[in-house]
Amino acid sequence: MHDLSDIAAWLQNHPIYHDSSVHSTLPDPTFVTEGETVVSFSTNNYLALANHPRLVQAARDGLDRYGVGNCESRLLGGDLEVYRELERRLGALKHKSDAVLFVTGYMTNIGVLSSIVKAATLARLHGFRARKRHKYAYYSDEFNHISIREGIQMSGALRYNYRHCDMNHLESLLQAGAAEGTTPIIVSDGVFSMEGTIAPLPDLVALAERFGALLYVDDAHATGILGANGGGTSEHFNCYSTNIMQMGTLSKALGSIGGFVAVEKEVGDVIRLTSSAYGFTCPPPPDQAAALLAALDILEEEPQRRQRLWDNQRYFIEQMAPLGYTIISTATPILPVLIGDAETCQRYAMELRAEGVHVDSIQFPAAPVGQARLRFMMNAGHTRAQIDHAVSVMARLAGRSERLVA
Repeated sequence: MHDLSDIAAWLQNHPIYHDSSVHSTLPDPTFVTEGETVVSFSTNNYLALANHPRLVQAARDGLDRYGVGNCESRLLGGDLEVYRELERRLGALKHKSDAVLFVTGYMTNIGVLSSIVKAATLARLHGFRARKRHKYAYYSDEFNHISIREGIQMSGALRYNYRHCDMNHLESLLQAGAAEGTTPIIVSDGVFSMEGTIAPLPDLVALAERFGALLYVDDAHATGILGANGGGTSEHFNCYSTNIMQMGTLSKALGSIGGFVAVEKEVGDVIRLTSSAYGFTCPPPPDQAAALLAALDILEEEPQRRQRLWDNQRYFIEQMAPLGYTIISTATPILPVLIGDAETCQRYAMELRAEGVHVDSIQFPAAPVGQARLRFMMNAGHTRAQIDHAVSVMARLAGRSERLVA
């Protein structure tokens, strides 16, 4: 407890800024906080589904049918048909024969990545005997989400980081690993949440197939967004492979809670048997599973919702172009505007907030030192007037910066 007490005392004299305001509603993309209506440009609720009447009604029906929560493990205590149907639909969305549902996306990454390299050992508890022992090594993009990094660390396997989307660097690491006789697992975000970049999936698949690697893709910010039907990174590139395990979250574009990994049926059975994060905890509440089935229906039936998201993305880029800012990537609805200095970035975020616009200020360690950015995230529910207002505030901030430099 000494460290906790020391840190708490230090914080009294070194306050770290964070938004501690209490909100009355959730962003869709507007929300109410302390009596004021604010427009969020940093919500993960990309398709504005979290408050959709069909999801709300499906959740109500689920509450009436199942109650508030599933208070036991699916592995130990039995299953519900609503979970099985959701997994079937998620697998189909990702062109896989199965999907395994977890309570959150974070838990999915920790639960799968920590256990797949130890699956043979864990299966010994059930009588399995491996024909060969493998020494696994993870190859992880340096900008991967922290849940990936923590899952790999928990696995105890060897870990190598390759430079962001640098396939030459990854190839050189894989070659060195092959010489040492390790079995490789490549791990990459599909869309990188702080950069807005898309992983070069066809190149990753080519390397995975060449080196006999498993490829684990975190599609948290791609599911429901990329591809003609919202299928994610694989659909975006029309690139599918039996080597790919496709992870996704249900708390972003699909508007609810949960995580999953889409795999072939035989792999799903192994994950259910060997992942403690699946077998020894509860799934998302069944009413949320019911809401998610409604969200998947809307994803199929209302492609115009995703089209509005991309229309808003293009409009924001066009309006920002004359202002002289650098947008780190324009490939996805995540549009990080580079500011550089952390204090300046935080001040910009506060001034935007004073004008009724919420934008996350991303600084070290979430971004490299000297590359602080305002992470604008477009939403299907944004109006042109809301985008124009945010851009006008950014224009005033840009003009002020020019005067200070002059």
